[in-house]
Formats: sequence, structure tokens, C-alpha cells
Amino acid sequence: MTAPLQIRDAALRRGSRELWSGLDLTVDPGELIAVLGPSGSGKTTLLRAILGLDRLSSGSIQALGEDVRGRGNRRIGYIPQQRPLPRDAALRGRDLVALGVNGHRFGLPFPRRSDRARVESLIDAVGAGEFADRPVGLLSGGEQQRLRVGQALADEPRLLLCDEPLTSLDLANQQAVVGLIDRHRKQNGAAVLLVTHDINPLLGKVDRILYIANGRFTLGAPDEVLRSSVLTELYGAEVFVLRAGDRLVVVGAPDAEESHHHHHDEVHE
Repeated sequence: MTAPLQIRDAALRRGSRELWSGLDLTVDPGELIAVLGPSGSGKTTLLRAILGLDRLSSGSIQALGEDVRGRGNRRIGYIPQQRPLPRDAALRGRDLVALGVNGHRFGLPFPRRSDRARVESLIDAVGAGEFADRPVGLLSGGEQQRLRVGQALADEPRLLLCDEPLTSLDLANQQAVVGLIDRHRKQNGAAVLLVTHDINPLLGKVDRILYIANGRFTLGAPDEVLRSSVLTELYGAEVFVLRAGDRLVVVGAPDAEESHHHHHDEVHE
């Protein structure tokens, strides 16, 4: 079976700054790869390049067996960072999910019966039955994010891109969203690339980590990447990976943009 995502010798620049180069990455069916790194390191830009929204400086990307050239690919699922929707948004929860089912079609005044059934099954799958008929603007961040997951999974994508999907969610909703993503990739053999600033909610589920920092990257199993010696070499500064109970804490990793301006280091979990 062809790998859902193949990146070869990829490089990307922003102005005079090279975000990363020489990136080779194959994501196999059913594999979950977490993308870590400080702000400004090019994590979101990588997802945008896969979607065809940003062009590589060099190299190539194949998504679902096709070269990435145009703007967007409906067959790729995408879960954005959790951002509150406007309180006066004229949508119910089920309408948000329905956009993933029929939002690409034009000229259909009424949803088809099969569409309605698919929307209901997605609502059930993400546990949104109790709030599916409420205005989306009045829902909590976790409830809105569950609906976005349902929207992204509407076409049962074989490639799922997630851009900080757990930001601003409490622990229970983080676990719920991770569980939904994990179940989808296992049941459908989907490849998942998930950008996050905190690996802890994914520990035990992630297969490999792509860590981007300081214009460079390292790729490997969590135990291979999340080590003091590896991150110290990657950042070019002393970094410590500590275990606090069942959580990992990375201490001393400078934020890419702040270190560029010679500010103090921060602590990132």
C-alpha cells in the first residue's frame, strides 16, 4: 500500500530565513507522528505545504499518491487549532459537521438522506449528541473542537493533519479529542501528522516524533528524540528532559523567535 504522505528533500524559506531543509519523511498507514518545536520553527508551515497552501523552496511532497501542487485537497482531513467561534454564529453544532459532508457541493437546496445519516453517525462518533442542536457560539471550546473533529473525519480521510488541536482544552477534552483521532487512524489505517506544543496527552499513542528547532530537525521514536542530549544538540543550547510523575517536562529550550532577539529562555512542557 502506498504511504499516504511522502516528503522528499524538502526545504522552506520565509524571506531570508530558512525554516528547515533536507526533510525526508514518510508517514505510513495507521502511523501517528507528532510534530514538536518552538514557535516560529515551521510546524504549521509544514502542514500548509502539505495542503498546497505554501510552496516548498525545494523538494517534493506526495499526499495520497499525488504530487502536491494546487490549493487544498478535500481528501486530506484537517483539524485546526481550537479557536472560539463567534457567539452569534448562525450555525448549530450539526451544521458545522454537515459542512464536512456536503459543504463542497453546490446547487443542492436540501441535504440528501444519505448526508443526514452520515452527519448523525459523525455526531455520535464524536460524542456530540447532547449539544448538536445548540448554536455553536454558545458551546464550550471542547464541544466546538469535537465538532471540528467530526467535520474533518467526514470523508474518512486516509491522511489527517492536525494543527495544535488540543490548545486551550482542559485535560478531559484533550483526552477525548486524542481518543477520537487515535480511533480513526486505527480503524481506517489513516496516517496522522499532529502539531503540538505538549507531547504529554499523546504519550503512549504517538509512534514517532518530528522535532524542528533552530532550522534543523530530528526524527525518531519518542524515547529516541525526547532526551536531554538529543535536544541539546538540536537547539545548540543546554536542554534537560525531566520526568515528573507521568509527564515529561523540557527545561531550557529557547523559543526560536525569542532567542533570535536574545531574550531569556522559557520553559516548555
